[in-house]
Amino acid sequence: MYNCIGVRCAAAVILLFAACSNIAFGAETKASDPNRWEPDIRRFEEWDAKNAWPKDAILFVGSSTIRLWQTHRAFADLPILNRGFGGCTIADVNRYAPRIVLPYRPAAIVFYAGDNDISNGRSPQQVHDDFKQFVGIVRGALSHTRIIFLGIKPSPQRWTLWPKASEANDLIRRFCEQDKHLTFVDLAPCVLGPNGEPDPALFLADRLHFNDAGYARLAAVLKPLLIHSGSPARRQ
Repeated sequence: MYNCIGVRCAAAVILLFAACSNIAFGAETKASDPNRWEPDIRRFEEWDAKNAWPKDAILFVGSSTIRLWQTHRAFADLPILNRGFGGCTIADVNRYAPRIVLPYRPAAIVFYAGDNDISNGRSPQQVHDDFKQFVGIVRGALSHTRIIFLGIKPSPQRWTLWPKASEANDLIRRFCEQDKHLTFVDLAPCVLGPNGEPDPALFLADRLHFNDAGYARLAAVLKPLLIHSGSPARRQ
């Protein structure tokens, strides 16, 4: 009887472990699926087929920091187009740039991604290289479009990853300094509190995404740059 019970328990443990492994593997497979954002991209294309986008728009593109931002309200007096999707990485933006960046021929691009890249294990150098690839994609079709890179933000949830994110920011900052059409915006000064850590009052309950106060602070930093990002910026 004892042996029978022991065998049953062992079998149950093995099955439970296998189930958990499958769940984890499934999540990892989904996360690494290059087509996981295809429905989001198709929704953008469906909208584009029925609507006209602003000429010489300021295009916001990137991960959920862009997707969740009410950019049309924050910059109501500017020709804004928002193409933030999911929790994407820079590589995801690169993959879909021919479909959700280049067709609009924007006067300026506001780019935010890198958060998820670092969280997924990408090195600072790889994050830099991925953004450099994005710039190359844009430059191949739009040689003078201004690109504003919003530095990876420090957040309470990913505070332990901040050293790597900060290193990636430094690499991208130096890259941007080499091109007059690239601008790096450091978000750390407007996010860090007096104690040198991310101010929790600027974040949602998930401790990762900005709340209204966080976005208001970000908009105040960004708007002066956008005012000068109209059509002449692309023709310089």
